[in-house]
Amino acid sequence: MKASETKIEKFLASNETTFAIPVYQRNYDWTLTQCKQLLQDIIEAGRDNKINAHFVGSIVYVHDDVYSASGLTELTIIDGQQRLTTVTLIYSALMRVAKDQNDMQRVLRLSKTYLINEFASEEEKLKLKPTDNNKEALRHILSATEQQYKGYSRIIENFNFFKSSINAGNAEVIHRGLSKLIFVDIALDRYRDNPQRIFESLNSTGLELSQADLIRNYILMGLKRSDQERVFREYWEVIERFAKDENINKSKVSDFIRDYLTFKNKEIPNKGEVYIKFKAQYPTTTVDTLTEVLNDLKRLAQHYNKLVNPSNEPDKEIKRQLEYIHKIEINVAYPFLMKVYDDFEEKVIDKQCLLEILSLIQTFTWRRFILGLPTNALNKIFMSLYDKVDKANYLYSVQKSLLSRTGVQRFPMDIETVTALKDKDVYNIKPKNRSYLFERLENFENNESVVIDGNDAITIEHIFPQNPDPRWKVEMESEEYNFIKENLLNTIGNLTLSGNNGKLGNKSFLEKKNMNDQGKEQGYIFSRLWLNRELKSFDNWNKNSIQHRADKIGERFLKIWELPKIEMQQVDDESEVNIFDAEDPTFKKLEYAVFFDNRLEVKEVAKLFVEVIRQLYELETEALLAHAVDSRIVLVKNEEKDRLRAPVEISDTYCVETGHSNKEKFERIKSLLTFFGFEDELSIKYLDEHILK
Repeated sequence: MKASETKIEKFLASNETTFAIPVYQRNYDWTLTQCKQLLQDIIEAGRDNKINAHFVGSIVYVHDDVYSASGLTELTIIDGQQRLTTVTLIYSALMRVAKDQNDMQRVLRLSKTYLINEFASEEEKLKLKPTDNNKEALRHILSATEQQYKGYSRIIENFNFFKSSINAGNAEVIHRGLSKLIFVDIALDRYRDNPQRIFESLNSTGLELSQADLIRNYILMGLKRSDQERVFREYWEVIERFAKDENINKSKVSDFIRDYLTFKNKEIPNKGEVYIKFKAQYPTTTVDTLTEVLNDLKRLAQHYNKLVNPSNEPDKEIKRQLEYIHKIEINVAYPFLMKVYDDFEEKVIDKQCLLEILSLIQTFTWRRFILGLPTNALNKIFMSLYDKVDKANYLYSVQKSLLSRTGVQRFPMDIETVTALKDKDVYNIKPKNRSYLFERLENFENNESVVIDGNDAITIEHIFPQNPDPRWKVEMESEEYNFIKENLLNTIGNLTLSGNNGKLGNKSFLEKKNMNDQGKEQGYIFSRLWLNRELKSFDNWNKNSIQHRADKIGERFLKIWELPKIEMQQVDDESEVNIFDAEDPTFKKLEYAVFFDNRLEVKEVAKLFVEVIRQLYELETEALLAHAVDSRIVLVKNEEKDRLRAPVEISDTYCVETGHSNKEKFERIKSLLTFFGFEDELSIKYLDEHILK
């Protein structure tokens, strides 16, 4: 590696040289904000005679002694594309100014020095050789045609900014400023240096690349130029096209590969460590070793595309279920659903099985949402759920796996789900979740679908209003009035859909029910919506009315989000259970415990208490020390252990107070597990009572 301080104008003026942006580089994406800042810096440097140089970072390139068909030396830019491209656009704008002034000598000097290789073939004339999508835009600029460029290009946008900002009045200042720009010129030899290692180092010092950018570079940078082009076109470009949220034109490649690694390793990588995990999973990057994984990624990316963009699914029934899943953001299930979708495409399962599984995933997650069960428990469930699939009995095996979950991972039963639904504030939840709930309740077995999202005509209406007309208080006992307002206002029994919310407003119930202002039939009795059908039978609205209606909606809820009707083996009462489901440990002995899938041979609750804290200390030292007080865990330095009643050392530095009852120890353990999100990681098995006797 050779590094030196170089003027950027001298670098661009290199004779018979092409600066090639390889396909694995991210796109040119400097915004107008960055362009304005660079131009301002150049103008300030050009105006200030005391400034001899202005540093603009580094340009790192690989000198492979590659020569083009025209005999040009080709330098592969691995860092510095954004600056190099932007400076090229500034020189292009300066050339336009010179042309407008009819200064042809300067036009030729700028063109032949910084922008083109004069004697190269037409295909290789550009000194800067961007990726294909930018190459045509740069050619368009240098052709100086007055025709409008077809399509959108960041290069065109930024050039137009420079063209409007640079004129005859400031051109000389900008020329002087450009002559003062310097950078660190870092030339690499592919055979003696490690371009990927250097690239990683540059990224760690502030180059803002996504995890997908780093993975793309890792895959392609080590390949020969011909292999780079082929692998990029055949695999990576396809993956990028599919792994995108098309509604907002946002790349989802990093998320897609994170889900892919989750499925492969049964462990969810941190969002900032996807590249590191991918590199560890696939430590070599030869074409042969990459083909298998890239084929796998390419195939699954097509299914991922439909999960992220349900409108791309041609089958209406499947699309509807995907839209539901997308709406309530069950993203955590994507690692599992990609494989299920793949089995559907490969005809391992039929359409009906796929629909049943898509519905089952909604039922499982939505019931858990109604109960308020922790969402982090879903991570472990879905990352390993495909392993439980029996392809000979596909749907049943998935149903059985979910129904057999216990504790915080459990599949909520009918009674607890409906009970929670009646009491839950379903008005102040996420708007997408709220519209999902009401759309599905309304549209179940209805031929005329009602859409809430984006439909200003249909809104959610409080039957007992949020700000009731005084007549509500007059017509109702004050105790009941206050009870409804404090406890039932935002519950499912008091909410409905209406196309006349503004008209109905805060009026009394009978006015809302019978309203026919100017013959426009605004009242509930005229509504064709299912959610309003039963309101026609009520003569007044009170606590009993709300609770009765909630019962009816609860019955409909259980038909929509239906519990699978399959036979399950009875669970042995003496088997291991999650600590959150365990009986009171008072006067009980343990046979063993399982923590993070490792069996702990502990017989006393006190030993389990110490072992859990010891492992959490090793795993998350700072977090444990910070949260110990909130969990009522007393930790002190070993030299201060005389302060405690029953100290036990958990490390060379700290000891913990163990002088609590077994029940108190359990509560403290559960508090810690909840804090760390490890609720499903500790199971215990009590020793049989007859053994104790």
